[in-house]
Amino acid sequence: MMFRFEVNPSLCTGCRTCELACAFTHTKNQKPGRSRIYPIGYAKDEYVPVTCLQCDEAACIKSCMFDALRRNEETGAIELNLERCVKCEACVAACPFGCALIDNVHEEIVKCDLCGGSPACAQFCPTKALEYKKIA
Repeated sequence: MMFRFEVNPSLCTGCRTCELACAFTHTKNQKPGRSRIYPIGYAKDEYVPVTCLQCDEAACIKSCMFDALRRNEETGAIELNLERCVKCEACVAACPFGCALIDNVHEEIVKCDLCGGSPACAQFCPTKALEYKKIA
């Protein structure tokens, strides 16, 4: 059974609930983590949520010299193994969409991991601009 993370910018109001859900889901040592999703305003009252597209030919994976990024075959997410990551930021530079990020609070590289197959941003999106759907 495969799932796909879908983003529908026409439904996004820029409320930033997705950011809060993501940050609090990635809390460590009682400190919310850096959100892996953020809405960008591109016109008056028009927003697009930006998050990892889980690219088939992911530049972040190709750029990692330490094999710290791998695709989880069950969820389809590209996951970061923090034990292998040396924080060289090659993945940050390689991502053409700006979706590998530096978390200065926890001093680590972060990217969307689809919350292990149940993305918090989609669960809490009040307009359903974000959905995690089963595909055929």
